[in-house]
Amino acid sequence: MADHFSALKRARQTETKTARNRASKSRLRSALRSLREAITKGEKEAAQAAYRATASAVDKGVQKGVLHKNTANRYKARLSARVKAIKAK
Repeated sequence: MADHFSALKRARQTETKTARNRASKSRLRSALRSLREAITKGEKEAAQAAYRATASAVDKGVQKGVLHKNTANRYKARLSARVKAIKAK
């Protein structure tokens, strides 16, 4: 364990940030999972609504520093293409 006050403070900050990042990542993964389920079911309206919520969650992940901006854009582009493919059917 840390001996110095500054190291103790750093340990506390790390715990707080880890919990915050874990919650943010979990929220992001849940949104992605719900969208993928809607896509596999083939429901247009549900997939569109889930895409809007997921895109918002992905953007929020970028704001929080959980995802890189280009990674988020790649996720959104690929998911958008899959949602549009449902519409074509």
